Amino acid sequence: MSTTDPAATSPAEPFVVRQYRRARDEVAPFARASAVVAVPAVVWAGWASGPGWLTPAYVVLAVVGAALGVIDGRTHRLPNALVFPLTWATAVLLAVAALGTGSWADLGRAALGALAFFALYQVLYLVSPRGGIGYGDVKLSLTLGAVLTWHSWGTLLLGVFAAHLLAGVVAIVLVLGRRAGWKTGIAFGPYLLLGTMLGLTWARLVG
Repeated sequence: MSTTDPAATSPAEPFVVRQYRRARDEVAPFARASAVVAVPAVVWAGWASGPGWLTPAYVVLAVVGAALGVIDGRTHRLPNALVFPLTWATAVLLAVAALGTGSWADLGRAALGALAFFALYQVLYLVSPRGGIGYGDVKLSLTLGAVLTWHSWGTLLLGVFAAHLLAGVVAIVLVLGRRAGWKTGIAFGPYLLLGTMLGLTWARLVG
């Protein structure tokens, strides 16, 4: 009689299935709050993108960004199970947008912007005190940098500035209200996402 464990001989789950399970497990405890945030975010994505060839990239950013913002706000974590698929999906969808519109220069600038934003946040992560920028923020910067810089370098600068301004204002309010100290860490992911939304909104308004 064989004593081989059937589970040991069964084929491993495909990578996509494992990735889906990880993402689902990360979102499940925050599903309701994420859905509430995602609804207006998707409406905004449809408006901010035209709609047009960029709409799929914006919608994916809105849906996954809503989950990331909620999770980071609650746990101070930006899970790889969501950040990495978002990065790859954004790269593919921007490439499709370039193919559909012929905007290859925009795609090239988006790639450079992603790398520049990533490099900046890598440096900030190394020099910032503990409780400042986390490495999840560094990894998320690739996606946000690409989407912002697709439009222009000015849009990237505006998005970065808006993120830090919002985080700074909230931190000061919390300190003045004695709900936090000067060394208290805050979840920066939501402000990165909000700053990106403001940058993309400005890009939409100025055409």
